[in-house]
Amino acid sequence: MKTSNQISLVHRILLILCSVALVVVIFLPIWRIELDAAQYPEGLELQIFSYKLAGQVDIINGLNHYIGMKTLHADDFIEFTVLPYIIGFFALAFFAVAIANKRKYVYLLFIAFLLFGVVAMVDFYVWEYNYGHNLDPNAPIKVPGMAYQPPLIGFKQLLNFGAYSIPDIGGWLFIASGLIIAYCAIQEWRKPKLIKES
Repeated sequence: MKTSNQISLVHRILLILCSVALVVVIFLPIWRIELDAAQYPEGLELQIFSYKLAGQVDIINGLNHYIGMKTLHADDFIEFTVLPYIIGFFALAFFAVAIANKRKYVYLLFIAFLLFGVVAMVDFYVWEYNYGHNLDPNAPIKVPGMAYQPPLIGFKQLLNFGAYSIPDIGGWLFIASGLIIAYCAIQEWRKPKLIKES
């Protein structure tokens, strides 16, 4: 029995909405690291955009100096140069797949988006590891055996600071886009089977 290779209208609309959401992600904070301590009752916040760092970067850099961590500067990260273009590429890809209206492209987009998500999280972990472990041996404060790697996601106690690492609004939109493309891919994969069974 022949089945159509076209995408359902609902899935095409979802893909276009994801395309718009990913364009917005470029300009929104994707991740945030919050620091809480008694001497900072209002807390400190580091926001990570696709192209810059924001929040109380100068204060956090001043604190990092005492424990030997490198200061944070957007110019030190090649990710801030390429990430807006990668996200923009996926925004176009979501739109192109919706217009092309071919099921196989949904599968390819899902695999590519999943791989990018995994690579991005691994890169973020490596970045946190390097900053938390490669410490200046001449730092004013040295605690033998202590590393200051923030959590990849969730909470971690770092000396007297509680560190929270969580997605920001752009990150949630990115995750939502991933869930939607996964949903579309699974439903499109099931569709021929459901047609044959009916």
